[in-house]
Amino acid sequence: MTDGETPGTGKAEEAVFDADQMEAARKLFAGPISFLKSAPALKFLPDPDVPELAFAGRSNVGKSSLLNALTGRNGLARTSNTPGRTQELNFFDVGDPLSFRLVDMPGYGYAEAPRDVVRKWGFLVNDYLRGRAVLKRALVLVDCRHGLKDVDREVMKMMDAAAVSYQLVLTKSDKVKATALAQVREQVEAEARLHPAAHPQIIATSSEKGGGIAELRAALVAAAFA
Repeated sequence: MTDGETPGTGKAEEAVFDADQMEAARKLFAGPISFLKSAPALKFLPDPDVPELAFAGRSNVGKSSLLNALTGRNGLARTSNTPGRTQELNFFDVGDPLSFRLVDMPGYGYAEAPRDVVRKWGFLVNDYLRGRAVLKRALVLVDCRHGLKDVDREVMKMMDAAAVSYQLVLTKSDKVKATALAQVREQVEAEARLHPAAHPQIIATSSEKGGGIAELRAALVAAAFA
């Protein structure tokens, strides 16, 4: 049985954090948070002196909106109607004194991006995942309306191979009915159990309504300081 599963069912539990954990995480994310730098190549990465938590997902999965919701800052991460706008690793400092960094990774799966650009993004992300000792966890965002796509599965395999701990996070949960949300959660949980580096707990979030944001903050803090 995998840690986080309900005994006898093989089904992963939802992330559970107590009120004190969620309040501590809320205060941390309500404190100083600032954009540090963009890194178009590994040589531009900041010094690996604090834990890092990275966000990955298909273009238009709502990654920038989720980062803004987590931090309570509408303009921290750029949102755009143009898929594939994020082409570099963007680093954000959290806390004063500095506690950890959030990393906004380039969106993937944008069919209209030039092939050489897509290949460059892939190399950058793969090299970062494999070589970053301070990376504590990656989050793979999955749109509730579509579930896992083949391109998500490829990224999950890449993270398995890199031995990077990652957690699947459902986005836009307010856009589907409760029954559809339960179905996609069950499907994602089932696939997560097949991947050695995947965390068993799935968190469903809504950037617009705030659903799951407190739990995800607590999960990030717990991962950073594990």
